[in-house]
Amino acid sequence: MKKILTISILAFFILGHVHAQYRADRKIIRIDKHQEIKKGKELQALNLDLLMEKDGKIYIVASPQDLASLEAKNIPYHIEHRALYPEEQRRYSIQSGVNGAFHSYPELERDLMALADSYPELAQVMDIGDSLEKRNIYALRISGNVGLQENEPSVIFLGCHHAREWISVEVPYLLGKYLVENYSSDPEVKRLVDNSDIWIVPLVNPDGLEYSIHFYRYWRKNMRNNGDGTYGVDLNRNYGYRWGWDNEGSSPNTASEVYRGTGPFTEPEIQAVRSLFEQQDFQALVTYHNYSQVILYPWGYTEEASDQEGLLSALGNEMSRLMEQVSGRYYAAERAGAGFYLTNGDTTDWSFGVYGIPSFTIELPPDSSITGEFFNAESDIQPIFDENLPAALYLIDWCIQTHSSPSRFSSSQALQPKQKRLLLK
Repeated sequence: MKKILTISILAFFILGHVHAQYRADRKIIRIDKHQEIKKGKELQALNLDLLMEKDGKIYIVASPQDLASLEAKNIPYHIEHRALYPEEQRRYSIQSGVNGAFHSYPELERDLMALADSYPELAQVMDIGDSLEKRNIYALRISGNVGLQENEPSVIFLGCHHAREWISVEVPYLLGKYLVENYSSDPEVKRLVDNSDIWIVPLVNPDGLEYSIHFYRYWRKNMRNNGDGTYGVDLNRNYGYRWGWDNEGSSPNTASEVYRGTGPFTEPEIQAVRSLFEQQDFQALVTYHNYSQVILYPWGYTEEASDQEGLLSALGNEMSRLMEQVSGRYYAAERAGAGFYLTNGDTTDWSFGVYGIPSFTIELPPDSSITGEFFNAESDIQPIFDENLPAALYLIDWCIQTHSSPSRFSSSQALQPKQKRLLLK
């Protein structure tokens, strides 16, 4: 108890210091794409906190320093929305706590343990590593005989690399909940669970999530003290494949929201994901983010296509089609680096580049700052999960059907769904 109390007191002072550093009046801004084209690489070189590109407009979370840099380069911008702090965001939460129906770290821990306790033959919760602040990073493993190691295809779903993306915790968590709760009543769910090994890590960045909930809603990075008055590493720029490839897809500047760290895999949260990959033979990956409502696939570090462009495009487009059938909401499937938003050292380039598996970043709704930015309504949690569910089930099924194929990554293997649809419950 004394150790816990000491850690809590220390965390209070550290978080208070970080809060003082980052309680700047950050704003959502948009820049017309044609302005960036006129300015060449100047906009990209600023290492801004890029959110999305849509309809010829680039959306950014900008600090006062960012605004000054844009003005110095004569790059016009339009202010979309003022960043919200906890005392200003309560209108977005109608349930208990500032995070409302969205999970905090302790709430997720409790609910994951409850799932495993309720369905011990189907679900296990595993601690795959610790965060910087010594919070456990949990993986929920689901399989028909979860206590056994069987020769079954494995697929992994990740959530919340970026702290402010609360909905990215909910979708993978609800996937796990759906699978175990519907196993006994839905033959298709039973078939998928019995013939695969499904791993769900809904919260890669627990420290950042807690900071986002209690101090600064727009916090993105983890809680690394960089030793120079700045805090945080962008966990989705800290993976080893093409880490630091250039200063457009990530930044060497510690104050940048896309700061990549001092080297690849410096952050314990990303080391935990790497360790899990070293122990499991995954056949596919999905990592959830928000916002912009797209399905992205490698490469992200370059505009060039990979040698598996046909397969990745086909899988992505089929997932998009299945998602649109649920609610009519369209997720465009596209190569990540083909547009403005280059990244390097990210999850999907690493899992695809190192392990050769189909890898997708699904950017969840909303699709613009006008419809909510990161502030999904609590009432949207279930509908967003519902429309993502068929895509997740489809990818699990693809892994099962291609598991025994010696050429499983040929572009001809993007499978059509079975005649009997994987229906929502």
